Amino acid sequence: MPSIGINVETGRSYQVWIGRDLLKGIGESVSALHGPCSLALVSDGTVDPLYGGMTAKSFTRAGFRVVRHVVPPGERSKNMAQLSLLLESLAEEKFTRTDLIVALGGGVVGDLAGFAAAVYERGIPYIQVPTTLLAAVDSSVGGKTAVNLAAGKNLVGAFWQPRMVLCDCGTFSSLPREELASGGAECLKYGMLGDEALFQRLGEGLYTPWEDIVTHCVRRKAEIVERDETDKGMRQLLNFGHTAGHAAEMLSGYTLRHGEAVGLGMLIITRAAEVMGICVPGVAEKIESALRAMDLPTRCPYSSRQLALAALGDKKRRGDEFTLVMPRRVGECFLYPVEAGRLPEILSLGMEEPPCA
Repeated sequence: MPSIGINVETGRSYQVWIGRDLLKGIGESVSALHGPCSLALVSDGTVDPLYGGMTAKSFTRAGFRVVRHVVPPGERSKNMAQLSLLLESLAEEKFTRTDLIVALGGGVVGDLAGFAAAVYERGIPYIQVPTTLLAAVDSSVGGKTAVNLAAGKNLVGAFWQPRMVLCDCGTFSSLPREELASGGAECLKYGMLGDEALFQRLGEGLYTPWEDIVTHCVRRKAEIVERDETDKGMRQLLNFGHTAGHAAEMLSGYTLRHGEAVGLGMLIITRAAEVMGICVPGVAEKIESALRAMDLPTRCPYSSRQLALAALGDKKRRGDEFTLVMPRRVGECFLYPVEAGRLPEILSLGMEEPPCA
């Protein structure tokens, strides 16, 4: 059995299991929650060759009828075309609301499969099985599902909580260092949101084994999601670094990894907060040092105006207002509403360029 279980008490509660070698017995674990049925195992072209066969065999041994659906790897697969292909596949295989979707992979697979589960026959159960550090601490927990549009990231989606999250940290061993570092940036975010000790540990570089780090991050996210499941208030704190980060991702054509972009976003907004007198001095320097320790970028290739223009299509905008997440110090951030017209000026304060007029 998994070594660590964390309850997430949302409208429909579920557990996050964290450990190693969990994929070998995933069929037994899931059958205890949901009886044998038709099961869509959704993965991508990178993860499926590594773990798809083993996972499918475990489900088959437990009595499930397994249908494997593989999408191309990368953020470009998180779109309406791939969603449509997945939904058509479910319909062709005669899936119903008594059946199950399992998302085996990183954040792209989890968001795509989760959104398909939310809308197919008005909602069928699904399980998140993250195989990346980033997905384990971020997208697999909390029930946010979405795909991207040309105008912006995650603009079409739904809140649909999984029935279970099973995180086998052993899968992280197959990740390239750059992908681990991308997840490390999201872990650093949780340190900024309320765990100074976690921040200090990550400031020393990538940390293994990962079970303890993942547990810290998931517990913090669960606490926030339980108090604001549908992102109306404090859950927006989880967007620290994401306004500029999502904009940089989109401008790069998604060649910039999500964690790399979020790391830049955290650094930019913290520098701006220090200039504005909102944040105590020295925090941006600590973030930059931590990013460097994980070999993450610290220079943004885009201007503040480019970032602000790209951010206008972000779902965090409410009419003519953005809600930025600003830091006060390591371990404390708060929500800071601003008019959209001020965004270029604020971002320029955190970048190595002349301030906007």
